[in-house]
Amino acid sequence: MLSALLDLLYPPACIACAKVLPGAGSHFCETCDTALERLPPACCLTCAEPGTFPGGRCHRCRAAPPPFSRAWAPFSHEGPLARAIHRFKYEDHPELAAPLGELLADEARSFLDKAPAFVVALPLHTRRYHARKYDQAQLLVGVLAKRIGREAPVGWLTRTRETQRQVGLSETERANNMADAFTASSMVKGREVLLVDDVFTTGATARAAAVALRGAGATRVEVLTVARAFSLA
Repeated sequence: MLSALLDLLYPPACIACAKVLPGAGSHFCETCDTALERLPPACCLTCAEPGTFPGGRCHRCRAAPPPFSRAWAPFSHEGPLARAIHRFKYEDHPELAAPLGELLADEARSFLDKAPAFVVALPLHTRRYHARKYDQAQLLVGVLAKRIGREAPVGWLTRTRETQRQVGLSETERANNMADAFTASSMVKGREVLLVDDVFTTGATARAAAVALRGAGATRVEVLTVARAFSLA
């Protein structure tokens, strides 16, 4: 009865376009669900950059092997999924952490089967956290960890230097922007860590975070995001 009342007062809506859904059970309306783009099977074996590459690895990973073992995302950062993430991050919809986290857990089952046990968010800087009022990656991690029965320790990774937004920056500028932006706790020593964020683009943020974790003694770092952008021409 309570569930029915809540559905009446707050009917389930598409997380991309906000259209009211006919009932619970789906996160997208029919139109948006049809337009979802999953990550293509042909992608870099290390960073999941979409495409076909010599030896299975993109030229970015061949030229500068990343400090994480592998990265993956179930969806391409396009269409309805990109709109849902934008609403979640920039339009004050922290409640979208629940459907996005559940979606990530369900779609990434094969990846998660072999992923590290400790799930850690790629954190916001304190100043940006206070401006936004929530850390979207930490919210995602909370939902994901609960869904898959993993530990989600807080404080293992901290963004100690405020950086500018990566949108619009070149690849070199992204790397310079993120250099030395994170500090990892000594608690990661001897641990294997799964880093979680919303979107993976060039990997500059994930690389910087993984460098900090490995520097503090983490034995293996993997990266999982909801979406993967096409970042190589």
